[in-house]
This record gives sequence, structure tokens and C-alpha cells, in this order.
Amino acid sequence: MMLVVLLGAPGAGKGTQAAVLRDRLGIPHVATGDLFRTALRAATPIGLEAKAYMDAGQLVPDDVTIRMLEERLGRPDAAAGAILDGFPRTAVQARALDAFLAARGGRVDAALLIDVPAEDLVARLSGRWICRAAGHPYHATMNPPRVAGTCDLDGSPLYQRDDDRPETIRARLASQLADLDAVVEHYRSTGALRTVDGREPIGEVSAALGAALEAVAAGTSGRA
Repeated sequence: MMLVVLLGAPGAGKGTQAAVLRDRLGIPHVATGDLFRTALRAATPIGLEAKAYMDAGQLVPDDVTIRMLEERLGRPDAAAGAILDGFPRTAVQARALDAFLAARGGRVDAALLIDVPAEDLVARLSGRWICRAAGHPYHATMNPPRVAGTCDLDGSPLYQRDDDRPETIRARLASQLADLDAVVEHYRSTGALRTVDGREPIGEVSAALGAALEAVAAGTSGRA
């Protein structure tokens, strides 16, 4: 079994690269956010347990998330492994995941960090704009409108949500990056960490991640 943890801040491109890795390795992309949403919609026992915490405004305990992962990793399509995205988010969760895997004779084979400096992340995330009429999405650099401030499709004005403003993003990243750094240091200490430069074009990031996994499979260091 190949168990990969995909790490990176919001805007680093984890979703894009997870799809590439899924196709390359032939193992499922397991996003914990999707697990929760599926369990809540299906009203499974563990979904209802998680909902009780969420309804009370509390964080879902790590053991509940681990049990969701255990159920997901026990499905036939995950027999050869999985790519975990969204867990662990903290060093405590990373240690809990290690303990869960060790009890079953497994481990995290590779923790792949898509590394993007904070200000680059701010530029990526704060470039989002949407039209007022229908919510058509744009990006200042990656998908700009033909006429600045105007939707190509319906001519309505574009606006930026408060959550996409640079000052809001910097504040959100400040707390998220501290937790990410702790998880990165955990996997650095275990020898599982591999780091790639997330500022490169998508194809080059994919190639670097593939090379890192090949190094893991070959038993070479390739460590950060």
C-alpha cells in the first residue's frame, strides 16, 4: 500500500495535483472535507456523530475523523493506497494518523509539500473576481475579463468578495500556515517529507511530485 499525504496552503494547487497523482498512481484521492459532507448527507452513524459536534459549534474530534478515514481506507478501491488531502491539519492529527497506521502495520510513505511563499498565495487568492449577475468567475491574472471590471458573458460588473480581499487572506493564512508548518516539521522528522516548488507551472509541479514518489519507491532519500 502506498499512502501519500498531500500538503500545501490554500491556493497552492493541491486539488489540481491530487487529480494528477490519482491518475498516475491509480489510487483514490481522499479529501476529508468530502468524507464529512458525504457522511452528513447519508446520515451515517459517524456522520451524525460529527454533526452533533458541528451543531454545537465544536471541532470534530480527531478520533472521529480517523474512524472516517479507517472506513474509507477499508474500501476495495483503496487496497493499493490513497492520497490524503485535508488531514492531518495539525501535528497532533499527524501523530494520531501515524498511530492509526502503525497499529495496522502501515505508515505514511510520503508527505508531499507543494511549497508556495505566503505573498504568492495572497496574489493567487486575491485575484478572484465574480460577476454580480450570475457569479461567473474570473481571475486577475489567470482568467481576466476582456474588459476590466466587466463580465464577458453578461456585461454585469465584477466584484470581489470580502473573503478574497488581500487583508482578509493574509489574516486567514497567518493561522493556517502555523499549523501547516508544524505538520511539515513532523514529517520532516519522520523522513517522509518531500518538497516541491509550487511556483512552477502546473506541469512542472506534477513532474516534480512524480519524481519525488519515484525516489520513495526506489528507496532513495530525496528528502527536503
